[in-house]
Amino acid sequence: MSTVASRTFKSTPGRDAARTWTAIVDLLTQGKAGEARSELLAVAGVAASVIADQAPKDASITVTCDGPRTRIYCLYDDDAVEGSDANEDPLGFEPLKGDWRVSLPCLSEDLSWVQGALKKHSTRITARDLDATVSGADDAAATKSQALVFDPKGFLGS
Repeated sequence: MSTVASRTFKSTPGRDAARTWTAIVDLLTQGKAGEARSELLAVAGVAASVIADQAPKDASITVTCDGPRTRIYCLYDDDAVEGSDANEDPLGFEPLKGDWRVSLPCLSEDLSWVQGALKKHSTRITARDLDATVSGADDAAATKSQALVFDPKGFLGS
């Protein structure tokens, strides 16, 4: 099983949904300009809508890459103003390394339009129903690790 990092961002009313997405993009891109940042900012309106709907309160924005998985949640209302449960610290790894993907949680009644809007800007950034889990690299790695067989002769060089 791979490592999972978690971050929690203050959102409305402490910070509007668009500024919350910008802060998340800053975390994911480590403040660097480039294609990934441009792609993430291209979906800012859609992502802000998902954040404004409070979808990432209990279901994470999930980022997968060639490294650890990142789960991002948002705080709302009094929790966002008080902010003691927030953790917006930089990650100790590159969260968009290699073949990265971002999965946004979405209210079921908005899912089809959100998916369509995201598809116009990116194939890496998708939406899923709040109750759906994110599959991907972790599942493939788990399957691959179950198929590994230890060869003691090869290991010991006999």
